[in-house]
Amino acid sequence: MTNYRFARMADNDAVIAAALAWRGAPIALATVVSTWGSAPRPRGSHMIVHQDGRFEGSVSGGCVETDIITAAAEVIAGAPFQLKHYGVADAAAWEVGLPCGGEIAVMVQPVAADGFDPELFDRIAEARATGTALDVVTNLDTGQSSLRPIEGAAFVNRYEPPRRLLIVGAVQIAQALTGLARELGIATTVIDPRARFLTAERFPGVTLDDRWPDEAVAALKPDAATAVVTLSHDIKIDDPALAAALAAPTGYIAALGSRRSHAARRERLGALGVSDSDLDRIDAPAGIDIGAVGPAEIALSIAAGMVGALHDRT
Repeated sequence: MTNYRFARMADNDAVIAAALAWRGAPIALATVVSTWGSAPRPRGSHMIVHQDGRFEGSVSGGCVETDIITAAAEVIAGAPFQLKHYGVADAAAWEVGLPCGGEIAVMVQPVAADGFDPELFDRIAEARATGTALDVVTNLDTGQSSLRPIEGAAFVNRYEPPRRLLIVGAVQIAQALTGLARELGIATTVIDPRARFLTAERFPGVTLDDRWPDEAVAALKPDAATAVVTLSHDIKIDDPALAAALAAPTGYIAALGSRRSHAARRERLGALGVSDSDLDRIDAPAGIDIGAVGPAEIALSIAAGMVGALHDRT
């Protein structure tokens, strides 16, 4: 009988990059395979440990990482995989435990053919590059991971496609929002046909697209892991972008502006044939109401709304 535990994670990019960079070196992979209560990191979270002590990622936000590094060193030295359980310790609560009150189980495997096969990192990277999800199945009895379903106790980690953000309108709020998206690991493209607005000086390190927004959005094919946010305040730019985003399975669609301006926007888009149910998909005014004042706070409210919606969609 099959007994699967399932997790979805979208923020293990740094761990995957480290695994690929450390290819051929003795390394171990730690993965959160179960949680209970107020766990600091969700199931599927990774931490990778190099033989020389370097590590990337986190399984508890700092509570048990030192013990995991010790277990990883043992596994790298040839010990069998380990399935370690952590909860609220008594006298040692601040040494090896979770003072937050939760419980987690962490599997520590060698990155090897009899553990987490190194080639799996290539398959994960390839899947993310093509915008597809990939399931890696780990046998909880043997500690071996593969892409094949198994019978018995297993942990399935789904590596979701990278999250993307398409910002329409290269305005000041967009500058703040691109910075937040970068910290969140969300690949961002800023779309604006106005050359004076769309410059590398204003948006360093960001992909820029000077096509008309409807053409750009359609070409970029937004999916459930993609957000489209319109910020230009110019209906000739924002409206076509929204129509293109609504014609796709876009995970989050938001538009800047007041409730009154959004009511007018709904009328314009409705006249173009957009249905009421699709219009209801637009988050407007964009973001979570935090009483935001100024571009940075508005960008923060939009980022929060976007993250929440993308979690719901995927």
